[in-house]
Amino acid sequence: MLQSLYDFWVAAAGSTPLEWVAVLTGIACVWLAARESLWNFPVAIVSCGLYVVVYHGARLYADRNLQVLFILMSLYGWYEWLYGGARKTELKVSRTRPFEWVLLLVGVALFTFGFGYYLQHYTDDSLPHWDSLTTAISLAAQYLMMRKRLENWWLWILVDALYVPILWHKELYPTSGLYAVYLVLATYGYLEWRRAEAKAKADSITSAPLPVS
Repeated sequence: MLQSLYDFWVAAAGSTPLEWVAVLTGIACVWLAARESLWNFPVAIVSCGLYVVVYHGARLYADRNLQVLFILMSLYGWYEWLYGGARKTELKVSRTRPFEWVLLLVGVALFTFGFGYYLQHYTDDSLPHWDSLTTAISLAAQYLMMRKRLENWWLWILVDALYVPILWHKELYPTSGLYAVYLVLATYGYLEWRRAEAKAKADSITSAPLPVS
């Protein structure tokens, strides 16, 4: 009995300290993003670098490769948040355009089936199509976050809900727990960004010149 409890504790504590560092930096990254802090990008780069190693060991290759893309996208997003607004000003929270939704939906579908087929037939990926689906949604969410689109949090909530059971199934217990925390943080991020959007609209109305009578 004691041995069984010990084995469960070792499993729940994670296979390596590296995973725990990745978990903690991941939580910090999402919290900073919810607060619209630019520091979310350097912290994200560190966390994603660690998860390249973690996911490779778990044979989740699409998620491993996703971390590399996240690093590149974080570098670009860092620049966009600083200079992506009007006249190279700080980017403000905005809504996703209809054509962006169409492109993202088509992209997610093509990536899921195409890359899922590749993983199923040419690698030993343990969950090829689920792996591809979560990767595709994550890329779509990251794109919207780079552009400071409010709805990026909708996609993060969806993908976090998928990751929790997938990662638990792969015995990555701390990381599964991390995505449960992400669900809460993504909801918090949505509420914070919605307030920021409302405030920006109110400020723009207040600062607009009065009509000449």
